[in-house]
Formats: sequence, C-alpha cells, structure tokens
Amino acid sequence: MSLWSLFYENPGKDVFKWSHYLPIYEKHFQRYVNKPLTVLEIGCLHGGSLQLWKRYFGPHATILGIDIEPTCIAHVEDQINIRIGSQNDKEFLKSIIDEFGPFDLVVDDGSHISADQIISFNALFDDVKEDGIYVVEDLHTNYWEELGGGVRKPGTFIETTKNLIDQLNAYHTRGALGVTRFTNTAASIHCYDSMVFIEKAKTSPRRDLIVGNRDGQRVRRQVQYLPHQSV
Repeated sequence: MSLWSLFYENPGKDVFKWSHYLPIYEKHFQRYVNKPLTVLEIGCLHGGSLQLWKRYFGPHATILGIDIEPTCIAHVEDQINIRIGSQNDKEFLKSIIDEFGPFDLVVDDGSHISADQIISFNALFDDVKEDGIYVVEDLHTNYWEELGGGVRKPGTFIETTKNLIDQLNAYHTRGALGVTRFTNTAASIHCYDSMVFIEKAKTSPRRDLIVGNRDGQRVRRQVQYLPHQSV
C-alpha cells in the first residue's frame, strides 16, 4: 500500500504531514519497505507519525522516537521505542547512537529551530549508514523570525544546506575548499519545498572519463581528482 493511502486511511493516532511530503517520502524511502532497518524520528507529537512509519516499512523495522515531552513515553508499542531528551543535547544524542545506531533513516521533525536542527545534524549524520538518508522537514520555519529564521539569514539550516552543496562539490573547487568527511560520504542533496533529503553512499575518487573512436583508434582516457585535504 502506498504511503499516501496509509496516511489518508490512518486508523491510529493523529498524523500531521503536508500533503506534498508523502510522494517525496515514498520516492526516497520505497526501497526500504519490508527490510530490516532502524528509523529515528526527532519529534513525536501525537505519535501517529511513528505508527505511520511502522505500517509503511513493515514488521522488520525498528522505530525510535525522541522528544522533550515526558508524556510521549505513552507512544511505546511493538517496534516503536521512545527516549525522552532534547535534540540539542549532544550527550543525549550520543546515548541514543550508542543504544540504537547506526541509523538507516533520520527524520528531523522536532523543534523546527535552526540551531537545534544543525546540532542534531552534526551529531547524527556520521552515524547514518552508508546507504542511509538524513531528512529535515518543515524548513519553511527557517524563514520565520519568531523561530530565529529569515531570508538568507546566516545560521539557518537552509543556509547550512547551501554550504553542504559546496562541500559535496569540494573536489572541483581547485583547492578553494578542503575535501571533508561529508564530501566523501554524501552522495546527493535533494531540496524540496520545506524539505531537504541528504543521501549517503561510499564515494570513490571522482574520475573524468573520455571514451570513443578517433580516426579508427579506440580512445579511453581518465583524469582522477585527488583530495586536497581530508578533514
């Protein structure tokens, strides 16, 4: 059953998602259905989103929700675990990594405050599996002053994403940017209305290949970009 159908016919706790999120999630998450995986969702609210992931991914999924609200512990059920703590608490995040990591998928639907989103990303991204995905949703709040946002305001996750795009392409900057761990572990960044998906993969050194036939001679040439610095 599609994620949209599971959402629209939801028989469980309340789920709040923008309608355009659902086909985007399905596009990126479909390959994980009915496979063993660990999903971390930051922000539990009514608990319905945790149940939605459980129904969508199937019986082999382990779902972990974290929230600062102690009453969210009531959302514990088969396949769904809850830990109470803040997404901006690095020690707390380390404790859930130690207990449940590494993660196949991380979905940040927490405070929607940029500073918290950045702390969580910096603490958790390295512990997303090699073929996993890190998602931050509701990024429209990065443009709202009451949550510390603003258009092109430094320090928002939107602006952080723009910097990550540069890091993704660091091999091609001719030394202007040092190659980082992110450069060598991130495969792609997908930006949507209010959402960013960062997909991981083990990357190999970039190669510029030329193949063809020139005057009857087979042509095959390769240029390999070497890292200037790995951090």
